Amino acid sequence: MRMAQDFSMRLPLIDGQGNFGSMDGDPAAAMRYTEARMAKVSTTLLADIEKDTVNFADNYDGSESEPVVLPARFPNLLVNGAAGIAVGMATNIPPHNLGEVIDATLALIDNPAATNADLQDYVKGPDFPTGGIILGRSGVVSALETGRGSIVIRSRTHYEEIRGREAIIITETPFQVNKSAMIEKIAEAVKTKRIEGIADLRDESDRDGVRVVIELKRDAVGDVVLNQLYRFTPVQTHFGINILALNHGRPEQLSLKDVLSSFITFREEVITRRTKFELGKARDRAHLAVGLVVAVSNIDEVVSIIRGAPSPAVARQTLLEREWDAGDILPYLDLIGEPPMPGSKGAVYRLTEIQVKAILDLRLHRLTALGRDEIGKELEELAEKIRGFLEILRSRARLYEVLRGEILDVRENFATPRRTEISMLEASGVNEEDLIAREDMVVTVTHGGYIKRVALDSYREQRRGGKGRSGMATREEDVLTTVFVANTHQPVLFFSNYGQVYKLKVWRLPLGTPQSRGKALVNLFPLAEGEVITNLMALPEDEDSWGELNVMFATRTGNVRRNLLSDFTNVPSNGKIAIRFDEGSDDRLVGVRVAHEDDDVLLAAQSGKCIRFPVRDVRVFKGRTATGVRGMRLAAGDQVMAISILNGQDATVEERDAYLKVAPWKNADVTGSSLSQERIDQMVEREQFILTITENGYGKRTSSYEYRTTGRGGQGIVNIVTSERNGAVVGSGPVSESDQLMLLTNAGKIIRIGVQDIRIAGRNTQGVTLFRVDQEEQVVSVAKVPEPDEGEEELDAEDTAAMDGDSASSASGSSEGEGEEAQATPQSLEDDAGDTDPDA
Repeated sequence: MRMAQDFSMRLPLIDGQGNFGSMDGDPAAAMRYTEARMAKVSTTLLADIEKDTVNFADNYDGSESEPVVLPARFPNLLVNGAAGIAVGMATNIPPHNLGEVIDATLALIDNPAATNADLQDYVKGPDFPTGGIILGRSGVVSALETGRGSIVIRSRTHYEEIRGREAIIITETPFQVNKSAMIEKIAEAVKTKRIEGIADLRDESDRDGVRVVIELKRDAVGDVVLNQLYRFTPVQTHFGINILALNHGRPEQLSLKDVLSSFITFREEVITRRTKFELGKARDRAHLAVGLVVAVSNIDEVVSIIRGAPSPAVARQTLLEREWDAGDILPYLDLIGEPPMPGSKGAVYRLTEIQVKAILDLRLHRLTALGRDEIGKELEELAEKIRGFLEILRSRARLYEVLRGEILDVRENFATPRRTEISMLEASGVNEEDLIAREDMVVTVTHGGYIKRVALDSYREQRRGGKGRSGMATREEDVLTTVFVANTHQPVLFFSNYGQVYKLKVWRLPLGTPQSRGKALVNLFPLAEGEVITNLMALPEDEDSWGELNVMFATRTGNVRRNLLSDFTNVPSNGKIAIRFDEGSDDRLVGVRVAHEDDDVLLAAQSGKCIRFPVRDVRVFKGRTATGVRGMRLAAGDQVMAISILNGQDATVEERDAYLKVAPWKNADVTGSSLSQERIDQMVEREQFILTITENGYGKRTSSYEYRTTGRGGQGIVNIVTSERNGAVVGSGPVSESDQLMLLTNAGKIIRIGVQDIRIAGRNTQGVTLFRVDQEEQVVSVAKVPEPDEGEEELDAEDTAAMDGDSASSASGSSEGEGEEAQATPQSLEDDAGDTDPDA
């Protein structure tokens, strides 16, 4: 049955009619329902078997004789492979491409000193009847050079769009994989949630070939699902190669060259035995032809002897004893191995019993002139054949010429293109992340615990003062609380209200659209009852730099704590403790930032105050369970809203005051300044601008030189005036001129504006209008994003962090987003009443 299965044999040897089984493991029909005949290629395995080319032996009961081996004209052991197990040994030889194997055989005939490496220029590796893709060359090279190796075979797949959803289509499966069992394994993996993102699975295979359709969910990443299929199902398998075969009755581990050398030696023997057999047959026939030539050359005498003999026996004896002139047959006698005898008048020849019998059986019509010519022509043809046979037996070059011709004929008639692709990508070098393209994503989280990532390109820039667009569809009881931008390959730490930390790469977050709701965080992490994610922090992609960084924690009550980032490098899937709060305390984590030893920390409070102190003022905590030390002393009812990391202060008070009078953004005259132009340039290079946003949509930028450094634990200084017009602070942090802002309201609206449009003002000011909010609507979250043309640049952790803290608590109400995008209205700075700077 197997020899008729085109999915089992690279070159089927039987042409079957009827049901001979399938790739799904279906059994073949009963023999009364099937018919079979040898495939055309099988004739090359049996060719010349009747010419004593191989030895025969009795079968198990001695009733019949069977060939010990077939006189194959191509290395079937490699082409169709073999598998078997015996006592203490086993073999598993994969099939190979007929054309490649023959090319390698010819190369070895031409150059017997060729190495296995040389032969691999022709034999690329196994070629399975079911196709597929072999990952890497290492296993193939090992198998071809040593006879042992292991290869990884992967199904051939591509993507299609079906009913608006992405689908993975499998068109080729690994060798010896049961297709139905593979589909069952996929379904089982989906059921046990080892694979997520599959919406539908069906088999559409028919007579035209394999087609397994795997439809994906709309938020699934195709490459990730495909890699999970490779890891957890037979969509990708391993194939162990063990080229163990009997060579002259002894089991041997064979390399590619060993197999081909043995085949060449075997074919030499087959051709030699066949040639000897054919030479014997030709000589026997030539022997008769010589007798007939003697008879027709002396026809009158032969007839006279026969007519004068009293009986056939006497005639036969007379012909045997008679010495005939060997002149006409002398050139042929050496060819048939019968030298003439010397006579008184030259060489003579005596007929044999067989020749005499042939003469006596000769029909009269053969005695005509035409008949005599035919006998002479036959003898000449036989002589030519004999000369050819003798040349093959005497010349190794001629023998190899015959061998080459025969296997070239096989290649011409039966070689087919390679089906299995060999990829240069090694299996060990592939993981899920390698399949994910680097892309900037906007990650949003709602107060209700829904998260999603959306490509940054999905949001277009608007002018300051615009009404925004619908950022997502929220329920009445849900509001947006957090937004940040991160690269798909960046790890993100998720901090919960219970002080736990979890870790995921951005690409593992659910993919959505600007209007989609996202996926519940409770479905991503094993959260305890009442536990919710309150803070997120994107880390640098380069883990080698983590040892130089610190992690600064800030809580709602003004406490801060400093840890090494390496404390959070390894976070198990079920999370671990990041910070512990006193039992019964309403304190919460408002922000976590990465910092260097020489940086400063800026805490911004809801009341509009802030405090700046050096990172080194906070000692490094070795544990993760402490709540930290006091960072800012807060008034009753006040709370910290944001934590930022600034460049360390390197200017004196006098230099800061002098610089603020002639700063480039003021377009002031530097003549008469106590600062040199060189010093001004140095301060410009280190200057940062602190952006502060209030809940009613107002904001401003302020130079970092206006924020003096103090010791931690103080009450701080004014950051922004939190008047009735402005409302409380919802976000604060450093920005650059090229940044853009993304502001979100409790109604689910988003606006994206450029930082360059926001006025630079002093600390003790109210700011300008950034977002015109409706009545009962408030800004609840702020984040900065890179401009679109810089989306390909890698973002560091500080660039991608949200500027607000635990802003969910600042949302006084919410309404469902209307899904409308209002026209942005440009507005001059002079229209923003109350923008005064008492410090100016």
